[in-house]
Parts: sequence; structure tokens; C-alpha cells
Amino acid sequence: MNASVMNGFSGLRWLAIVLAFVPVAACSAVKVHEYTLENGMKVVVKEDHRAPVVVSQVWYKVGSSYEHEGISGISHMLEHMMFQGTRKYGPGEFSRIIAEQGGRENAFTGADYTAYFETLEKNRLPIALELEADRMRNLVLDPKEYAKEKEVVLEERRMRTDDRPHAKTREYFMAVAYTNGPYRNPVIGWPADVANLTLEDLKAWYKRWYAPNNATLVVVGDVDPGKVIKLARHWFGPLEPSQIPPPKPRTEVEQLGERQLKVETPAKLPFLMMGYKVPVLASLPDDRQWEAYALTVLAGILDGGESARLATRLIRGTQVAASAGAGYDLYDRLPTLFMFSGTPSQGHDLAELEQALRKEIENLQQQLASVEELERVKTQVTADAIYERDSMFYQAMQIGLLETVGLGWQYLDQYVERIRQVTAEQVREVAKKYLVAEHLTIARLHPLPIKEGQRQVAPAIAPGGDHVR
Repeated sequence: MNASVMNGFSGLRWLAIVLAFVPVAACSAVKVHEYTLENGMKVVVKEDHRAPVVVSQVWYKVGSSYEHEGISGISHMLEHMMFQGTRKYGPGEFSRIIAEQGGRENAFTGADYTAYFETLEKNRLPIALELEADRMRNLVLDPKEYAKEKEVVLEERRMRTDDRPHAKTREYFMAVAYTNGPYRNPVIGWPADVANLTLEDLKAWYKRWYAPNNATLVVVGDVDPGKVIKLARHWFGPLEPSQIPPPKPRTEVEQLGERQLKVETPAKLPFLMMGYKVPVLASLPDDRQWEAYALTVLAGILDGGESARLATRLIRGTQVAASAGAGYDLYDRLPTLFMFSGTPSQGHDLAELEQALRKEIENLQQQLASVEELERVKTQVTADAIYERDSMFYQAMQIGLLETVGLGWQYLDQYVERIRQVTAEQVREVAKKYLVAEHLTIARLHPLPIKEGQRQVAPAIAPGGDHVR
């Protein structure tokens, strides 16, 4: 969210004053109802009666971080095949039926999850649940449909990665940053793995992971929780659970020094990526979970709108950067990366941009963030938490994500208050502890000339590197 200026008065300061009069209770979530079916499937329902609409999402605890060598991309490939028919409904029928009901549907795959969703008029919810329950256990993996869909995925890979210099750099960057951790593999898969996935591979993957005891149904909207749970019991209750062994730990080995990568590919501009290994909420003991919230505030100080440090100092100040950003996701399932990225402005190079970013990190390690900076970030977090509840879809996304990575939806209600508790000393402590050379990987994209007729496209990609069908 960018701060705006209204008649010489900062929009963010104005918002801070407004929010000061919003009681904490008003920011807390509406009551969430949860229920577990006898077969192990979890159902989470949140009422939102502002419009006669319902969002339903089915989240599976499987994504690219569950895959082993040689089958990268299988979770994403199976997501595509989930729309190609069951014993009851033929290829494309799922999408056609939802469209006939005036709804929208799609799916996405990430490192830690695969999710399917529908948005419908509230009385159409039974249709969505029937269809989702059907394809959870009755998918037909047809060789002809698979051959066609494999070409679709390979073309998607070419469009979203091979023809996009930043995406290509990120793919190589992740493979270098992680030695044995599962985040080293791209969600869409390595080209040779995708090309050689077999129908038997998909059948085994589907049988192993697509089961009620590995899924969470999230429903948000103008609904009666009791009726939703009754519907869930009717459609999903009869499905047999699977024996699902817990995934292997696959703990990333200790990094023993700074890693550097040079990427040379046709591109218009140079590009820099820097990533430091950091913990997440799920990997921290209870008494150290404040570190994840402090890292979140740290990211906001650096890149939380036009008033943040990277924008004011590197883009508008020294003008060493045409673009610069920082990011961190405390809700990843496994320890992750605190990321920096940027493009140098005309007349400056990657070395100058890298030095400028290192200087900002050093400042955070040596000096306390100001009261004004902390207040700006905390106000922004509170505002975003309120605004996000305007979207039923995003409310369901938050619940589904937290449930799937093993934290639980209850963390939603803690988020704003935990961010408010972060101190300047804690921000400095996590900067000194984690933003160090031993945890750092750097990738530098050096552009090669773009050949005549060579395409470079930029289709939409879901946040966090997720792949949407």
C-alpha cells in the first residue's frame, strides 16, 4: 500500500489517526467454526453476510516441496489433470458446470500446497462441494488428455520461466541457495522432469496425497456454519481416507559461506537478487516466534510503500536503483529466504546497487529503527488486515494457507497484535542474527543481446511463485 498525500497531509498519518480510534476487537476476525469429519477431513467455516456469495476452497497438503528428485512439477501437473474428468463427469465438465451456475473456479499450486476454489451465489454451494468431492477420489487419468495437458504445461513453462529473464534468474538462484532443501526445485518443475513424467507417476501421486485426511475444506461467505458442515459430511464424509506417511524432514544443510551466481541470458536490463536464510513461524519454538514478526517488520521498514527506506534512499535519494524491493513470508512451511531484488538505474551498475543494499542492511544492524518507522509499518499492517477482510476469497486463502502449513487459522487473530509488540531492539537483533554472509546467496543477471524475433513475455503469475492453471 502506497502512502498518498492529501492537501499536504500524509494519507498514512491520517490513517494512523483513524485506526487509533478503532478498537482492537474490531480488527479481530469474525468467529470461525471448525469441524473434523470421521475420515479426517477438516472443515473450516467463516461467516461473512455482506453479500449473498460463498467462496469454497479445498486445500491439499502437497506441493513442490513434497516432491523428490526426478518428479519435480508433478503436483502442478496433477492440478491441471484435475480438470480433465472423473468417472461421472467428462473432461472440462467441472468448469462448464460452475460457469453455468454463474460462478468462477480455478486452482493453484505452490511449494507447500495445492488448492482448488469456486466463487458462487450462496445457494449453489452444494454443487461445488459435490464436484470437489467427486474429483478427490474419482479422477480419471486418460492418456490422450494427459498428452495434451503435458504440452500445455511445457508451453506454460516456456512462457512463464524460459522467456522471462527475472523468472529464469530466480529459478537458478533458488537451486543455488538451497543445497538439499526442497525449495530448490521450481513449482512448475525442471523441463526434463516434466517431459518424462508418466501417467503412472501421476496415478501414484494422486492416490497418495488426494485424500480427505490430507485436505482442508474452507468456506467463507453468506452461509450457516451448521448447514455447511452437514453438506460437507454428506459429500466428503463417505470418502475413504488414505495411509499418508509424514514427509521426510529434508532439513537444509548448514551454509558455510556466501554463495554467488552469475546468470547470462537475453534481457533488456541487469537484475540483482540477494537472499538470506531465515526461520519462519512453523520452524521457531514458541518463545522465539517473535523473530518471525520482527523479520516481517524489518521487511516493512525496507519496502513498505513510498515512505520505506529502499524507495526514499535508493530510488528517489541516491537514484542508484530503478527498482528495489525486499520481502519475507513468515507463513512458509519450512525455513525460507529474506529476499532483496532490484535493477540499477541508468548510469549505475549491479555492484553499486548491491553495495547500496548491503549498506541498508548494515544500518539496520547498527542503528535502531525510528519510532516513526515502526509506527508506519504497524499502522500499515493493521490497515491491510482490515482491508483484506473485504475479500471473502482472501479470507479463505489466509485460513487455508495457515491450516495447510501446520499453523492453524488461529494465527490470523494473533497477527496484528504480535506485529504491534515488535520493538526496534528486536528488529536490530534479527538483522544482526540472520542477515549475515554465512546465510547469503547472490544472483546477478548480466543481459545478453535479445535476438531479432526472440520473445520475452510477462504473463501473470500468482504471488510467491505459485502457478495458476
